[in-house]
Amino acid sequence: MTEELLIEYRNVDIDRKDLNVLQNVTFELRKGEFVYFIGKVGSGKSSLMKTFYADVPVEAGEAKVFDYDMTSIRKRDIPQLRRKVGIVFQDFQLLTDRSVQSNLEFVLKATGWKDKEDIATRVEEVLTMVGMQNKNYKMPHELSGGEQQRVVIARAMLNSPQIILADEPTGNLDPETGNLITQLLHDICKSGTAVIMTTHNHNLLKLYPGRVIQFYNKHITEINKENNNDII
Repeated sequence: MTEELLIEYRNVDIDRKDLNVLQNVTFELRKGEFVYFIGKVGSGKSSLMKTFYADVPVEAGEAKVFDYDMTSIRKRDIPQLRRKVGIVFQDFQLLTDRSVQSNLEFVLKATGWKDKEDIATRVEEVLTMVGMQNKNYKMPHELSGGEQQRVVIARAMLNSPQIILADEPTGNLDPETGNLITQLLHDICKSGTAVIMTTHNHNLLKLYPGRVIQFYNKHITEINKENNNDII
């Protein structure tokens, strides 16, 4: 049985500040897939990722995320779309003035959760998922980089998203910690959540295999096992 199609782009063009970033992008993502985006800084990886949650507009082509047409999505539909997408940032973006617990509670309340018991239960569930259940009282500055990134992944999982977008999640981490974070994202993927991860660390592609999409000269190309020597 073919897995559910979550993203379907056909001949998509993307512009940033009146400059064309990507041309003729054709890309599909299915439930439970793990996909790497690779390419030099400025090659359009983050720009394409941002179109998936309507942070950057699609200028031309056919673009569908879940049941939303990204060429004509209404502003009032964007919050609903974003609840189905979890975002993991390289620089964590945790609220520094509150504990891990309060950071996660804040997100749930902001996305419509009201029952205190439900909120507490969900926070405990996602922290357990990332091995941080005993650090809920800590402030962000009391955590290592790897621990902060685990909390960020927990935050991304709060509303049980169908897609996780991880933009250079290992970029600020040492290699060993980066490997652990990548393994964690693969474990989440095995539970059925699709993951797209941008990275400059090509070693991860060998250690934790997935689909590989290369960005070069305003176009994207899928690199498969037969042509993985073509990675630039």
